[in-house]
Amino acid sequence: MPELQGAFITFNGQRHELKLGKITLFEELYVQFQIEETATYKRFQLSIHPKEKVVIDDLEITFQQDYSSASIYCNGFQSWTESREYELNEKIEDLRTLVKPVLGYYGDYGFEKIQRGAGLFHSWTYSYVRQNKTLSLIGSLSEFTGFTLIQHDSNSGSIKVSNDCAGLELEHSYPALDFVVIKGNEKSTFDRYFEQMNLPQNPSKPLVGWTSWYNYYNKISEAIILKNLKALKEGPYPAEILQIDDGYQEAIGDWAKIKKSFPNGMGHLAKTIQNEGLKAGLWLAPFICEKNSDIYRNKKSWLLKDKNGKPQRAGYTALWSGWFYALDFYNTEVQEYLANVFHLYTKEWGYDLLKLDFLYAVCINPPKHKTRGQVMHEAMEFISQNVGEAKVLACGVPLGSAFGKVAYCRIGADIHLKWEFPWMKWLGFRERVSTLVSLRTTLGRWHLNGKVFHNDPDVFILRKENNKLTPTQQHTVLLINVLMGNVLFNSDEVSTYDEEQLAELEGALQYRGAEIDSVHKIGKDLFAISFSKEDLKYCAYSNLNETNASVSKGNLNFELEACETLVLKR
Repeated sequence: MPELQGAFITFNGQRHELKLGKITLFEELYVQFQIEETATYKRFQLSIHPKEKVVIDDLEITFQQDYSSASIYCNGFQSWTESREYELNEKIEDLRTLVKPVLGYYGDYGFEKIQRGAGLFHSWTYSYVRQNKTLSLIGSLSEFTGFTLIQHDSNSGSIKVSNDCAGLELEHSYPALDFVVIKGNEKSTFDRYFEQMNLPQNPSKPLVGWTSWYNYYNKISEAIILKNLKALKEGPYPAEILQIDDGYQEAIGDWAKIKKSFPNGMGHLAKTIQNEGLKAGLWLAPFICEKNSDIYRNKKSWLLKDKNGKPQRAGYTALWSGWFYALDFYNTEVQEYLANVFHLYTKEWGYDLLKLDFLYAVCINPPKHKTRGQVMHEAMEFISQNVGEAKVLACGVPLGSAFGKVAYCRIGADIHLKWEFPWMKWLGFRERVSTLVSLRTTLGRWHLNGKVFHNDPDVFILRKENNKLTPTQQHTVLLINVLMGNVLFNSDEVSTYDEEQLAELEGALQYRGAEIDSVHKIGKDLFAISFSKEDLKYCAYSNLNETNASVSKGNLNFELEACETLVLKR
C-alpha cells in the first residue's frame, strides 16, 4: 500500500509543507488535514480555510510506492480518453505540438501540472497499481470542488495526489481533497471504493437500443429514422429505444431549429417511435455552438471568452462548420435558454432519453474563483434539475463528475469503421475515433458498470456494407460490449441481417447480464475475462492485436487469430 510521505500547499506564489494529519496555521489561512484509518482503507481529507483572499497554486499529498513487477491503471480525463493499465516501459501518448492548437481542447494536453515522459503516468479521479493479483487503489470520494489528479513517478517510487486548482482565487472554506487508499484483490478493492462513495442507487435499467450515428452520421432524415423503426419492429434485434443522433438540427447550438428533412417535427417523431412500443432518445450538445449557428452570429455575449477575450474554442470538426465554441454556463441567459431547450425536448416533444455530448466544454476555461471540477459539477447539477424524468446518457464528460449523476455514460472512444485510425495514433491523440482504443478503454473501465452509472461502451456493427471491420473484429466488438456494458447500441439496418449474422447476435446476447469476476491482461493487448452466467463459469480470451497471439494459461495452450475473441467454459 502507498505510504504517506508529505503534504504541501502553494498559495500566493509560496510553497509550504503541511503537518501530517494535523492543522497547519498560516497568517492568511489554515489547512486542516484529517487521516482516518480502518482495517480495510485509509481516508485522507484536506480542507483550506482562508482568513483573507488568497490564490491557490497547488495542493498535494505525496506517497512512496513500490513499483516492482507492477502495472499502473490510468483513467483518462474524459469519456473518450484512452484509459487502461500501462506497463512501466510504456508511455502515455502526448499530442504532437503541431496539432495541439487544433486537437488539444479535448483532453488534458495543456494542463501544466502534469509531468510527462518515461516512467511518468497520470490518472484522473482514481488509479491503481497492480502487482500480480493485488491492487493498491487511490480513489477520490468527491470531485465537486476540483478534479483529483493522481501522478505516478515509477523512477523515484512516488505518487502525488493533487487538486486541479491552479490559480484558484479563494476567500471561503474549501474542502479540497477527499480520497481513500485501499489494498486487496480486484473485486474487494473496488467494492470497498464504491461503498465509500455512498452514491444513490441507480433506478434505471440496462438498455438495448439503436442509434443513427454509426451508419448515417449527421446525414439523417425523418424517412431514414422511420425506415429503421420499421426494421426494428419487424426484426429480431431486441431494441428498447431508438435514439436519434446528430443531424436533425440546423446548426449545433440552435436546438429548436429543425431541418426540413424532418417535416413533421421532432415531437411527432417521438410519439411515432413510442407508439411502436419503443422509447425515444435524442442527442444534443448543450454547452457548445458552431460558427454557423445563430447563437454564434447573434449572441456573442453568450460565448465563453478565452484569455485574449475571444470566443473560447472547444474543438474542431469537418462534420460541422469547423471550429465550435463553449457557451458561458454562468451567463443567466444561457442557463435560461438551456432550461427552455430541455423543457422543449422532454416535456413538449416527450423524449425519454437525452444523449448529452461534448460536456467537457463547459469547464474548459473556468472563472478565477472556480476550478474545472466545480464548473463541471454545477453543470451536471443543472442538467439533473432540468431534464425532469428523462434519462441522461452523458458523453464526452470527465467521469468523476458523472458518478451518481446520470443513468448512463459513455466510457470509451467512438469506434471507427476500421480497427485503428493510424494517422490519429501517430499524432498521439488519446481521444481519437478508434475501435482499438474504444475496446481497451471499455476493458479498463469495466469496474464502473452498474456501480456509478450504466456503462455505454459504444456500438457494435454486424453489417457488411459501409464498414471495413472484418467479421472477426465485429464479433470481438459485439462480445466485449455485451460483457462489459449495460448499454448495448447498434446502428445497422437490422432487416438486412442474414442467418449467419442473426446467429452471431443471438450467440452473444446469451451472455448479457453476466457477472464479471476479473479482467486480466495476459499479454500485449491480450486479455482474459472471467465471468459467470446462471451458475455457469466462463472465460473469454480476447486478442486485440492485428496479428495472431498465443495463449498459455494453466493446461490451456492455443492460438487466437488477429482480433479474435473466444469464450470457453471454466
